[in-house]
Amino acid sequence: MPRIYVNQTELYYEEYGQGTETLLFAHGLLWSSRMFADQITFFKDRYRVIAYDHRGQGQSSVTEGGYDMDTLTGDAVALLDALKIDRCHFAGLSMGGFVGLRLASRHPDRVQSLTLIDTSAQAEPEENIPRYRMLNRIVKMLGVWVVKRPVMKIMFGPSFLQDPNRRSLRKYWEQQLTCNSRSITRAVEGVIEREAVPPEALADIQCPTLVLVGAEDVATVPAKSEYLAEHIPNAQLLIIPRAGHTSSVEEPEAVCEAMAAFLDKQ
Repeated sequence: MPRIYVNQTELYYEEYGQGTETLLFAHGLLWSSRMFADQITFFKDRYRVIAYDHRGQGQSSVTEGGYDMDTLTGDAVALLDALKIDRCHFAGLSMGGFVGLRLASRHPDRVQSLTLIDTSAQAEPEENIPRYRMLNRIVKMLGVWVVKRPVMKIMFGPSFLQDPNRRSLRKYWEQQLTCNSRSITRAVEGVIEREAVPPEALADIQCPTLVLVGAEDVATVPAKSEYLAEHIPNAQLLIIPRAGHTSSVEEPEAVCEAMAAFLDKQ
C-alpha cells in the first residue's frame, strides 16, 4: 500500500473502492488504520474509502515533532490535497476525532459529513494526566509490553475483555499494541497536552455530524460525547452497548450500521 510525503512527513494510507464520494478514516492513539478493517470492508463497495496512519504511528514515519493536534489536522488537509479530494466524509475515533473536530470547524468546505467515535472536544481531564504520564515514562524506559494490561483496560470495555469467545481477537489487539516502538510516547504526549476545542468552534461545524460512543468507554466517557452532541449544531448521538473506547473493534456491526444509516441520508 502507498505512502505519501505531505506536511513534512510521510504518511501510510490504504485506499479501496471507486465510489464518487470519499470516506476517510482516522484512527485512535496507539493503533493504526487496521482498527477500521471491518468498516472498510463494509463501505468499500459504496465509497472511495481511505484510511491512513497518523505520523509516528502504524506504518507512517516517526518525526521529531509535530504531534500536536494542529499539526495532525494539517497532515489531514495535506493528505486530502495530495490525493485531490475536495470534500470527504470524515470518520475519526478518539485521536482521529480530535483531528476531525478541528478539520470540520476550520475547513468546513472539506468535510461533507463528520462521524466522531469515542472522542472529546475537551482537554485531557486533570485527574487522568498523572497516570498517563507515568505509563508514558515506563514505555520510554522499558517499552509498551510492560504496560499492556492497564492500557488494554483503558482501550477496551469489560464486555470485550471478558468475553471467552473473543480471546483470539483480544490476543491480536494485544500484539498490535505491543508492536508500538518507544517512539509512540511522542504521540501520547500530543494527546495528553492537547488543547480543548472551544464551544464557539464546535458551533462552527455545520456539516451533518454523528457522535458514537461506547457505553463502557472509560477513556472518553459518554458524557464527553453528550457534550459534543449538545454543542455541534444538529448532531445526533448514539451510545453503543457493550463497547468501550475502541467501538470499531469491539462492536463493528453496530458502528457500521449506525454509520450507514447516517451516511445514507447525506
